[in-house]
Amino acid sequence: MLSALVSAAIVVIALTLFATSGANLWWMLYAWRTPETYQQTFYLPAIREPAHSFSIIVPARHENESVLRATIARLVDQTHPRVEIVLAVGHDDPSTVAVAQKIAGTYPGLKISINDSEVKNKPRQLNTALADCTGDIVGVFDAESLAAAELLVHVDEVFQANDADVVQGAVQLINFQSSWYSLRNCLEYYFWFRSRLHMHAQKQFIPLGGNTVFVRRALLNEVNGWDGDCLAEDCDLGVRLSALGRKISVAFDPRLVTREETPDSIYALVKQRTRWNLGFIQVLYKGDWRRLPTRRARNLARFTLLQPMSQAFSGLVLPVALLTAVIGDFSMIITLISFLPTLPTVAMLGFEVVALRAFGQDYDFRIRIRDYARLVFFTPAYQLVLSWAAVRSAFRFFAGNFEWEKTAHVGAHLSTPAIADDAVRRI
Repeated sequence: MLSALVSAAIVVIALTLFATSGANLWWMLYAWRTPETYQQTFYLPAIREPAHSFSIIVPARHENESVLRATIARLVDQTHPRVEIVLAVGHDDPSTVAVAQKIAGTYPGLKISINDSEVKNKPRQLNTALADCTGDIVGVFDAESLAAAELLVHVDEVFQANDADVVQGAVQLINFQSSWYSLRNCLEYYFWFRSRLHMHAQKQFIPLGGNTVFVRRALLNEVNGWDGDCLAEDCDLGVRLSALGRKISVAFDPRLVTREETPDSIYALVKQRTRWNLGFIQVLYKGDWRRLPTRRARNLARFTLLQPMSQAFSGLVLPVALLTAVIGDFSMIITLISFLPTLPTVAMLGFEVVALRAFGQDYDFRIRIRDYARLVFFTPAYQLVLSWAAVRSAFRFFAGNFEWEKTAHVGAHLSTPAIADDAVRRI
């Protein structure tokens, strides 16, 4: 009787993991399904005169001056004619306030928004800064973001051509040689912004990224801005706007991506993913996704928001299930079924190797044999790190611990070779 129950559990676990991995693989490859799909992911040529004004919010907390200054300099250099920059800081962070005031001395038009709420986090700083915005479109850039000079001109074109309410641009981590995990971290971003977010937009459910995202200011005011208690305020905003049926466009071009850095340590990566996972769980429990217009969109939302839990589940039970199937006295069919999840996993690894080459071509990086080896060799370790973060987020959720754990910015992306400036100017 016990053996039958264990066999049934192994089958259920294996089939669940197989279906989850297979779905993630299919969605990950969305942009490359057909030549037409691939072409539709790109920004439109900027053929119209700019029609909107932009307010760009840069939330900053405990920031390195050189990192923040590089971010502001790139935003000041935008070729769009109507851009204001609002640097959002907290009143309890005097060092960053001083840095902001110092930078404002270099760029007199820069606004400084000081949030004085007792609880400090990114969405509360964004909401305070929103009151200082006067542009038609509000954009958000993280404190370590390097934006392309032509970006806002192309974003303006997308708003006009698509009559969009929201435009999500692409973000790319670029310091892929900084550590053993940085390459995988960079490739995750590549798939997410290059491909999967386009699938979400097509399905009319999109968990927005919190950087290089642009929303009509009137719409932001209509929905009362960002949720000040949510650890994934970007995802939450995307879910709420999707449920309202708002038009969300996603666009990509390697010459127009916003460049950022990976977390500077394993623990920093775990804390970052814990915060994201907790935020997704919060959004799931809030339930705004239930108002999405179609069953397909609601199912996709449920699956996406449950991913932190499924990662925790996978990290805990898959090794146990495989070990039990190998050393246990089970039939051949049960043993074979237990290894089903490895099929999409191996296929995904194969596609990642191909995508690494495309990543190098898109960003003019030289990808060496050792990089491919690093990608393959460290796959199990990286998955363990993600599972650690997922399990940690699950424990923190049930303990009611929603402390905001900030990711430090050290400037690793500033020394990484990037796309040549003259190539950007030729867009």
